[in-house]
Amino acid sequence: MSGTITVGVEDTPESRAAAEWAAREAVLRGLTLKIVYVSEPTPWFVARTPLLDPERYRHWAEQLTRETAEGIRLRHPGIEVVTEQLTGTVADVLCEAAGFAELLVLGARGRGGLEGFMVGSVSLAVVARAERPVVLVRAGEEAADEHKMEPAGVPSVAAPFRPVVLGLDIDQADDTLLEFAFDAAARRRAPLRAVHAWPEPPTSFYRFSGDAELYDSMERGQAALLGKVLRPWKEKFPDVEVSEASRCGSAAQVLVNDSRDASLVVVGRRIRTSSFGARIGHVAHAALHHIAAPVAVVAHS
Repeated sequence: MSGTITVGVEDTPESRAAAEWAAREAVLRGLTLKIVYVSEPTPWFVARTPLLDPERYRHWAEQLTRETAEGIRLRHPGIEVVTEQLTGTVADVLCEAAGFAELLVLGARGRGGLEGFMVGSVSLAVVARAERPVVLVRAGEEAADEHKMEPAGVPSVAAPFRPVVLGLDIDQADDTLLEFAFDAAARRRAPLRAVHAWPEPPTSFYRFSGDAELYDSMERGQAALLGKVLRPWKEKFPDVEVSEASRCGSAAQVLVNDSRDASLVVVGRRIRTSSFGARIGHVAHAALHHIAAPVAVVAHS
């Protein structure tokens, strides 16, 4: 595996935001930034029409990647940037590119308001299939958005980072996911908020006597299990301030609610295929569609 952060680019606002986020992450990790543009193969009958000039399109793609790289070098002096133009089915090529990178970064379109966000079919396909971490970044994402407010109430990159939020299923607490989240928090010198959700007791629907005691017992038990999962990682990363949030409710909704002040949200995706092909879990799906902060989806066994 090469020491690169790879970002797939297009001529869109979300792609530009993704490239900037990827550059900042490359600086944090001391890695090379690779800017990749993927073009679909042109069918021969289209290439022969006067409406499309393949050579002109190739020059445009070269200019896009070159100008993106030049801008990043100006804004991030000292960073090593390389570019690559590839041809093929976009999702397939990006999945392959992810396999040679520390992580892959893509843009995601924002819809805004209460409706949440849109995640394009290509991004979803890559997230569902890539076996390396994939980070989706919204259009308009800026460096200051990842930091707390200054005392004057102004966002500033000089202020500490906002928390890294980890959505954790304690029944499937994979080391790859935990290490990614703790490492991300450590590099940012940011607190880590580990969020775990557990279902409401069945008896609560019927209001049986003793419900309160049962609820309290389950709450303590789930909190203890979360603490047990996190304990070895807190010892491995002693400088990371960790808060544990074990809440009753829908895992997706709990994670979305606890991520409103996040600098980065980390969720897992099990590497598995079914008769319907690769899939994204409902919690990761909700995170991608409803969380404004960059979301890292970490594939694990």
